Amino acid sequence: MAENAGVAPKTVRASARRYEEAGLDSALCEKPRPGQARVLNVGQKQRIVAMVCGPPPEGRARGSVWLITEESAQRKLGPPVSRETIRILLENHELKPWREKMWCIAELSEEYIARMEDVLAIYEKPLSDKEPVVCVDENPVVLHADVRPPRLMRPGRIARRDSEYQRRGTANAFCGVEPKAGRHFPRSRPTALRPCSPIICWRSSPLIRGADTIHLVMDNLSSHRRKVLVDRYGEWIGGLLWDRFTVHYTPKHGSWLNQAEIEISLFSRECLGPRRIPSPRDLRREAQAFTRKRARQKFGYKTNKFRLSET
Repeated sequence: MAENAGVAPKTVRASARRYEEAGLDSALCEKPRPGQARVLNVGQKQRIVAMVCGPPPEGRARGSVWLITEESAQRKLGPPVSRETIRILLENHELKPWREKMWCIAELSEEYIARMEDVLAIYEKPLSDKEPVVCVDENPVVLHADVRPPRLMRPGRIARRDSEYQRRGTANAFCGVEPKAGRHFPRSRPTALRPCSPIICWRSSPLIRGADTIHLVMDNLSSHRRKVLVDRYGEWIGGLLWDRFTVHYTPKHGSWLNQAEIEISLFSRECLGPRRIPSPRDLRREAQAFTRKRARQKFGYKTNKFRLSET
């Protein structure tokens, strides 16, 4: 019975004893316990919870225990209470007003469903050297340099880093993944002030020269359009280069269908992290080591070097 009810065996024995001595009502309802009366009644708790679930007060970005304590007293939602009372109330209702999660619900329009089905159909294609399927994505990286050298970790002391830093510009990492073959096609391309298309980075790849067409899966960024190639190379050359690819755009708010998003996410979290990288050369070296080691350990295939482009 204790296992079915999710309570301790002692609780079951005590309930059975009260039933035997005083009947069913005594077994189901405990006697009033002695002690100080509760500070907040049910109605006052509900009003405070409703305030917490609403928007934060004007001039504040998010709620806190101290702020809720002050606001409940100012709005006269109940008697003045301590911070600990508010903390227990929030804990009992599993409320954390200082936390917030980002979320996005895509509109399932006809365009969304058509693009999603198109991308999924491309992933189902068998591996072919004549029509390879490549997913591409890019990630901007801000470069920082330490003004003062950091202090390394020692026994009994954590590592320390000065809060002051120096901006060193930005870099842009392009990553291409051929899911069926398990290969990476990272490239670098200086973008300067012009938008850089991933097609520009892969225009001279052996993969392009040996294929009839390349099915390219990418998101709806403005640089992933034919206009970028035409503006850079002219209508004739840019059009010929664009025609070498069969582009498949992921739906709006559906870039998670692009498998290159996984590689970029892992690169950002596991390789870059919160550390500071001062120059494109250091960033390129760290990225190359990360890509080679991860490919050997997790996938067992040989990959090209992960190259980065200065911006």
